Amino acid sequence: MSDHYHQLLDAAILHLEELKARGVRFVPGAQGSLAALNQAPVPVSPRKTFAAPVPERRPPTRPVVPPITAPHAAPESVVPPVSAPSLDPEAKAAAFANLQQRALACVKCPNLASSRRHVVFGVGNVDAQLMFIGEAPGADEDAQGEPFVGAAGQLLTKIIVATGLSRADVYIANILKCRPDTPGQSFGNRKPTSEEMQTCIPFLHEQIDLIRPKVIIALGATAVEGLLGKTVGITKLRGHWQTYRGIPLMPTYHPAYLLRNQAMSEKRRVWEDMLAAMEKLGLPISDRQQNFFLQK
Repeated sequence: MSDHYHQLLDAAILHLEELKARGVRFVPGAQGSLAALNQAPVPVSPRKTFAAPVPERRPPTRPVVPPITAPHAAPESVVPPVSAPSLDPEAKAAAFANLQQRALACVKCPNLASSRRHVVFGVGNVDAQLMFIGEAPGADEDAQGEPFVGAAGQLLTKIIVATGLSRADVYIANILKCRPDTPGQSFGNRKPTSEEMQTCIPFLHEQIDLIRPKVIIALGATAVEGLLGKTVGITKLRGHWQTYRGIPLMPTYHPAYLLRNQAMSEKRRVWEDMLAAMEKLGLPISDRQQNFFLQK
């Protein structure tokens, strides 16, 4: 067989090994592809031999895939790995249910597992084109088992509705599925550690791979740090497209920031990020939407 075939084979094997190392146990596949694997191989004519020695085949170039321990955005110019075929609705629902059960039973962070009330898996449309990702559940989310249901979540819902969508149209999740514990505190939240986010993020990766959104919006500096590995500051990153797992990602302020800072200019900056996402998705933008929060 050709060197090109061997390079593709080696790249596929390497990609599957990295998925396995990240804890991925399910790789979707089309029925037609599975049936083809069971068929007898097509005979291939042997390669012609030459007098000159055939040079040793070099190992294939390492494919561009998200790293296992420190996820970051791939450059825009890099073509992401070819994704697996889409699952039919029944298989997708089964894969999602399996993933959720594994997340609900997770005890990899003993301190979080012992203090949580609920695992906050995620909510929304599993076929969503738009996905919002925050950092971790708060007290309200831990109590109800659903992300973004407190004051910041209510504001996020208003932002989503302003685009012409609803919470039922999008998917909302966090990097951490458990609320960060706050020993000795009766209220308040804390920032999840890098280790906690790295331990939990494989669940999010599987959610993204199953949903296959066309656009991701990262809410807040911690979410951006956990996804992209960048700590340069949300004020510098927001409004500038990034790439995560081959998907356009827009960093923006967390809704909680807008609750603390009521300046019209800050609201407009978040709305500009939403307008960019709407444009990327091909959603209609009215004059009224275009002019939200502009000073008169």
